[in-house]
Amino acid sequence: MDAPRKFEKPPARPSPQPPEGCLAVAIRVPVRIVVLVLVVPVRLVWDGLVVGGRFLYRTVLRPVGRAVFVWPWVALWRYGVVPLAKALAWLTHLLVLVPLGWLYRYVLTPLGHGLAWAARQIGGGLAWVYARVLTPVGHACAWVAGGVAAGVAWVVGGVAWIVGGVAAGVAWLGRYLLVLPAGWLYAWILTPIGHAVAWCGRGLLWLLSAIGTGIGVALYWTARILLVLPAVALWRWVLTPVGRVLVVVGREVRDALGHAWRIAGHISLAVGRALGTLFRWIFVEPVSWVYRTVLTPVGHVVRDLVLRPVAEAARAVGRVTRQVLTAARESARQARADFRRLVFGEPRQPEPVELREPMGDDTRTLGRSTTVLTKD
Repeated sequence: MDAPRKFEKPPARPSPQPPEGCLAVAIRVPVRIVVLVLVVPVRLVWDGLVVGGRFLYRTVLRPVGRAVFVWPWVALWRYGVVPLAKALAWLTHLLVLVPLGWLYRYVLTPLGHGLAWAARQIGGGLAWVYARVLTPVGHACAWVAGGVAAGVAWVVGGVAWIVGGVAAGVAWLGRYLLVLPAGWLYAWILTPIGHAVAWCGRGLLWLLSAIGTGIGVALYWTARILLVLPAVALWRWVLTPVGRVLVVVGREVRDALGHAWRIAGHISLAVGRALGTLFRWIFVEPVSWVYRTVLTPVGHVVRDLVLRPVAEAARAVGRVTRQVLTAARESARQARADFRRLVFGEPRQPEPVELREPMGDDTRTLGRSTTVLTKD
């Protein structure tokens, strides 16, 4: 049971807080008091503006924005763009796609088949010409070219042998007249002169570097004494202490602003709740009491004594009116039928249609060979 505990991560220890100096403690309390006095009105105004902005957004801006910006675009899209797009698609299909399909099916396809047949015929003719004419001619030309190439190769070989001998003689003369004298000149004259020039150059470079190093060291110590040491002293003994003081003051002001803003939020919440409670006591509860104790009973009395009898009378009048209208429509329909019968006579009755299958004893049975279509 103790083995898994070895691999458990120990709880994180809180990081030790750095010790605070007397300057931070002396600045903290007055700064927080001053900042709290300044921030509370700002937080109250800010919370009031937030509440008013939310109410204005819910009741005015969002409905107006929907009515002004959203619904016109929705109506334009639904009743303008979509029907127009459908009409354009229908016109494109009718005026472009259908003619193109007809052109491809009845013009381009037969034309392509004809061109393919002509290309196949031309290719067959060219293949016959290549096999029966060009191939024998090419073989004959190749045989003649082979003979000519053999003669040319024999002539070129003789010329190459002569040129090789001449080149060997020229190479021997160049070696003893140019290469060997040039090597002796490089080894015994140019090399010692180059070494001497390189040694002189190295000595000149060492001298210049020594002079430059001395000048650089002098400039370094001059700049260090005149610029660096005063700047270091100014940074260490003036700017660093002032910066530390400013950092402490800034940190305390930041913390004071945070605490004051949170405390002002609690104060603003308490003030808002108090105002809400006062508004409920002054306005909401009296209105609710008047509605429950006065308006609701009066409304019930008006509903029972006035509205319901009026509604029943209106429904009775409606039923009587519908019955009268129904009787009038029936009378008018009967009068039109009597007038039509008087002028045109009785309507023709439809003649009975003879059924395909016989009725009664003439129907087909399993013991008879005749059917309705074959009997006399």
